[in-house]
Amino acid sequence: MKLGFLEYTDAAKSTPSPAFEGLCVAIRNVVPLRQISRAILLVILTLNSATMQAAHADGFRRGTAAYSMGDYVRAVKELSPLAQRGDGKALALLGFMYEHGFGAPRAYDVAADLYARSAARGNPLAQSLLGLMYDKGHGVPQNVVLAYMWLNLAAARGSKHERLVYSRLRDAVSSKMTSVQIIEGQRLALNWAPGRW
Repeated sequence: MKLGFLEYTDAAKSTPSPAFEGLCVAIRNVVPLRQISRAILLVILTLNSATMQAAHADGFRRGTAAYSMGDYVRAVKELSPLAQRGDGKALALLGFMYEHGFGAPRAYDVAADLYARSAARGNPLAQSLLGLMYDKGHGVPQNVVLAYMWLNLAAARGSKHERLVYSRLRDAVSSKMTSVQIIEGQRLALNWAPGRW
């Protein structure tokens, strides 16, 4: 199951939506992660759930609806069973909630674990968020090589618009790296396969 953002375009005009443009502007201006987290959450909440099974879709829809209404405790309650069954979208959203303390205590280590479980399934959003955790050292040891690897995987696996965002994040991380570290990150990404992490 591929986790992807909805295409952020107006079908008639094929232009990016204001939400996507805002996220791109934030990344271009190297806005601190805390400030762009709201934009990332907006993207998470608009995930395409058409390929999920009906029960999963309903649970995910109820969870995201509860989140959007500010009922974070109910959102955690709705998403947790899906995450326990390995639903990548639920794992990613729960990870986000733990990372930011929405409906659950702020726990970077739990967030990183949830992101890792979803990223191991090939979820590009979780891969990018896990990469950012490695970049900052939140919940995991700071490691720019692993940050680069996860962001590189996300950039390779995402939709057209996701690739743009994820590659900019990856490039921001690479600006702190040596060429040897970049090569190692690329090697790790090339050797990665879903389920192997």
